[in-house]
Amino acid sequence: MIYYETAGESHGIGITTVISGFPSQLPVDVNFIQNELARRQKGYGSGPRMKMEKDTVEFLGGVRWQKTLGSPIAVLVRNRDSVNWKIQMDPLGDPPPDYHEVTVPRPGHADLSGTVKYQFTDIRNVIERASARETVGRCVAGSFAKMFLSQLGIVIGGYVESIGGITASIEMSLEEKIKEALNSELATFDQEAAKKMTEAIDQAREKGDSLGGTFVVVALGMLPGFGDYNLATKRLDAQLAERLMSIPSVKGVEIGDGFLSTRLLGSEVHDAIYYDEDRKPFAFIRSTNRAGGIEGGVSNGEPIIVRCAMKPIPTLQKGLSSVDIVEKSKIMARYERSDVCAVPRGLVVGEAMMAWVIASAVREKFGGDSLKEVIENYQNYLNYLEDFSKKKTK
Repeated sequence: MIYYETAGESHGIGITTVISGFPSQLPVDVNFIQNELARRQKGYGSGPRMKMEKDTVEFLGGVRWQKTLGSPIAVLVRNRDSVNWKIQMDPLGDPPPDYHEVTVPRPGHADLSGTVKYQFTDIRNVIERASARETVGRCVAGSFAKMFLSQLGIVIGGYVESIGGITASIEMSLEEKIKEALNSELATFDQEAAKKMTEAIDQAREKGDSLGGTFVVVALGMLPGFGDYNLATKRLDAQLAERLMSIPSVKGVEIGDGFLSTRLLGSEVHDAIYYDEDRKPFAFIRSTNRAGGIEGGVSNGEPIIVRCAMKPIPTLQKGLSSVDIVEKSKIMARYERSDVCAVPRGLVVGEAMMAWVIASAVREKFGGDSLKEVIENYQNYLNYLEDFSKKKTK
């Protein structure tokens, strides 16, 4: 199994990610990792901090001469803004005499619940770790997962489907949608819809408000057999839902036509199975993919498609009514730098989380201490699928 953990605060020295479980000899493309981090910072509607931070990875262990060693990988991404918070975030110092604790929680954030949980008097202690800045570490981990999966022909991508109720609706293949999204400032494939989304974001900014939306993450090049129906925690759809729901502001996850299927007959929902002897390595195909590539918690060989619903950013310039936890007086919640719309950035984190889940399932199925061993085991499975798919002979 692969595993990652992040550490660090939003305005601390940086975000550290420790990753374990990847095989040795996996090529490490630093430019690819940097590009993934840059994607996480882009998107129309992003806040001013995204222009300030230029995320750069520093390898602290686990990589030598651009290849993994099989040992734990440690990566640091420094917070450039930390120089302005050195005294406020000093790990070993004392609060300065003029420091004022944050005592007004923002609705929609972890401010109040986190302060109660950890028995703080200063909400700043919650703000720093609950911040979406932590997702830079997830993108680092997801980059390694993507690099690993690419060795086996599995590609993770995605696109923004809607913002503020405006939906991209042009008919095109998944591959085309993903390609078009990479060239869009809103990470969407429908440029006419993108214009309307941009206008909606501008209007929300003028009102001191924010917008949410939906994004779709996709896994292409999938094989059947990843995940497991025997244990609830091993079900692939359950693992995807868990990881994707853990992204800040994501409030809903749908596999395939999940919610739509509740309004249809069974005959309109399930994907009929056909046989195509020319398809390799797995000849059993579907003309539809309403299940989103997963049946019974196991991949069925079709693309995995997951839709995520992302609520509007809760930090609003115009503020919302709150209560000072010390004075118990009514007060408007304060404003900290934030996005007007973070859906395009959420997509990049969503891709990272999907890549992590798929890579974990691949590692569990094929094992291997070195990349060469993984690929050999993978090839043996391809051979098995071809044998399984052969027509019955008399």
